[in-house]
Amino acid sequence: MIKTKRLSIQPFQEADCTGMVNLLCNEEIKKTFMIPDFATKSMAERLFHQFKEWSYEEARYERGIYLGDQLIGFVNTVEAEKSSEKSCIELGYVIHPAHHNHGYATEMLQAVITDLFEKGYHEICAGAFQENTASCRVMEKCGMKRIQKTAEVDYRGHLHTCVYYRIRK
Repeated sequence: MIKTKRLSIQPFQEADCTGMVNLLCNEEIKKTFMIPDFATKSMAERLFHQFKEWSYEEARYERGIYLGDQLIGFVNTVEAEKSSEKSCIELGYVIHPAHHNHGYATEMLQAVITDLFEKGYHEICAGAFQENTASCRVMEKCGMKRIQKTAEVDYRGHLHTCVYYRIRK
């Protein structure tokens, strides 16, 4: 578990299921974080259970973000490579819109970067839709620099340019 001034970042518990389903099904979050549309609540619950299982695996970085006892977001592995030659992890993260503009994403990402460097990663990357300026600002505040890599992503019927940031140890 990671403790910051205001947050806890830790593996998921069974009691987090409803909170995570609310995050996964939030229409505002779906605008900037690539989440599938779930036909049923049980489909979202199944994804939560997969996230919960992954949150206890050493090879992945899946954690809930908590304000007190309330799950307000999550951070997860998009892709990771850890070998003797290279150790890089790409992250995605979400904060519930009701908790935007309080610095929680920056506080979380700074703590996670420190934790991942301590775990032996030498490079941490994250991407965001170019129009998601808030997420880009969070990464910049955490010392991440924009890199040349971009990707065109067709998501929910719109073409988005994804921009990437990284920080190296």
